[in-house]
Amino acid sequence: MNVPNGLTLLRILLAPTIVIELLYGYTGAALLTFLAAAITDGLDGFVARSRRQRTELGRVLDPLADKALLASAFVTLAVRGDLPLWLAIIGVSRDVMLMVGSLVLYILAGRLGNPPSALGKVTTALQLGTVLLAMSADLRPALRPALAPTVWVTAAATVLSGLHYLVVGVRQLAAGTAS
Repeated sequence: MNVPNGLTLLRILLAPTIVIELLYGYTGAALLTFLAAAITDGLDGFVARSRRQRTELGRVLDPLADKALLASAFVTLAVRGDLPLWLAIIGVSRDVMLMVGSLVLYILAGRLGNPPSALGKVTTALQLGTVLLAMSADLRPALRPALAPTVWVTAAATVLSGLHYLVVGVRQLAAGTAS
């Protein structure tokens, strides 16, 4: 166990904490917890690269931690009515597709997924921003008008990145099974 993997595990543990805080109406606490979790997302990669502490465990856990954090926040905010349910479905469906695709690619071609694409990173940033804005709009209703366009942009980026990963995975699978 190293520091980057510890930060990733912390992010996984913060996901249910955020759900509990949101469900009990502690939106301010959930917002701070989500911010802390989002910071660990950037920090774990930075520390792993700068200290040369990249591990296979970290390579697998990091995207799982991201997906657990975002999926739990999306679903909980949708249940509370702060985000549309369809956005939560799109976000969770994309992540499930990515995980299943990675597993299929690993089984059939011996590769475990791909590093995040630029579009994937932009999508993750938009998803994080949408969650933060939804929580903030609950605390500051004046922010609510900014939420609708943000939701649509996030949904579009989520669908596009999902399609992009699907195309890349199918190409790799075809190349892996053809050789």
